[in-house]
Amino acid sequence: MVSPEKYTVVLDVMGADTPVEEIVEGGLIAAREKGDSLHMILVGRRETIDRVLSQHQDVPSNVSVQHAESEVPMHVPGTDGVRMRDSSIRIGLQSVRDGRADAFVSPGNTGAVMATALLTLGRIKGVGRPAIASNFPTSAGQPTVVLDVGANADCKPAHLSQFAIMGSLYYSAISGVEAPRVGLLSIGEERSKGNELIFNARKLLKNSRINFIGNIEGRDILSGTVNVAVTDGFTGNLLLKFAESITPMLVKSIRRQIQTNVFSRVGAMLLAPFLRRMRNNFDYAESGGAPLLGVNGIVVISHGSSNARAIYNAIKVAHEMASRKVIDRIRQELVANHIGNNIVSARN
Repeated sequence: MVSPEKYTVVLDVMGADTPVEEIVEGGLIAAREKGDSLHMILVGRRETIDRVLSQHQDVPSNVSVQHAESEVPMHVPGTDGVRMRDSSIRIGLQSVRDGRADAFVSPGNTGAVMATALLTLGRIKGVGRPAIASNFPTSAGQPTVVLDVGANADCKPAHLSQFAIMGSLYYSAISGVEAPRVGLLSIGEERSKGNELIFNARKLLKNSRINFIGNIEGRDILSGTVNVAVTDGFTGNLLLKFAESITPMLVKSIRRQIQTNVFSRVGAMLLAPFLRRMRNNFDYAESGGAPLLGVNGIVVISHGSSNARAIYNAIKVAHEMASRKVIDRIRQELVANHIGNNIVSARN
């Protein structure tokens, strides 16, 4: 029997809103499930991690600890986090840069992760700016990848074109779909709808080698009309935060309706399995984390309030990206088909 190829994932356990115990638990779950195909490194204050691990009697042998003296608090700007040279974010990303790890996962300060990743890993050649990609559930069953959801509030047309290329390659690598459908988020499907950013980005994308289907509207994301939806980070983050509000709203509404009469309560009992599946579709814990595409290494950003299941799923995303060579595929495709074209000519 051929042994599975092993990939090393570094998990930042410090600085999140979630207790360290919960984050470590997510790492241990992943380590147990992946077995010989995963080396799980927990990075943070060694004494804190060792204390948490001592509470577990079955710590897998594929788990190790990397010491980091400090953590980046959630409330500080990303630029301040970059200056903390001994933080768990910096130490973890240096492991990826130096080849000691294949991927880095963090539920910590998002701004600090992005800024430190840029400084430590640099950009993939041909990429002006990285983008955060997030999976949105759809009625079609397969998720829509939306990017950017927060890395770049202001974008140029060429940035959106780069996001489209990277999103298409990422979706193809993860799903096996050879030519994912890519749409540009606008206020209407017609060519005449949109602002200057959309008009110019559309022109670039029409001349690209990806399967660009044109403008899409917000409703097309959840319907599964496209595999990849491209937008600027300001709009994308609004979409993401709105999507996160859907589950609490549905749960409260259903509970209120259940309390109206006995027939509603009986109906809710019969529909319970379906309702749980619906809730899971919109639960960020199920997707786990959002890849930061465009930096020269695998970086997965998790929600600051991630529970153990969300951390486990984020590690799965990082491990899958490593096993499918997503960064190599993006790098090779940019070199083969896009570098030298104005689609990736934007700087800064």
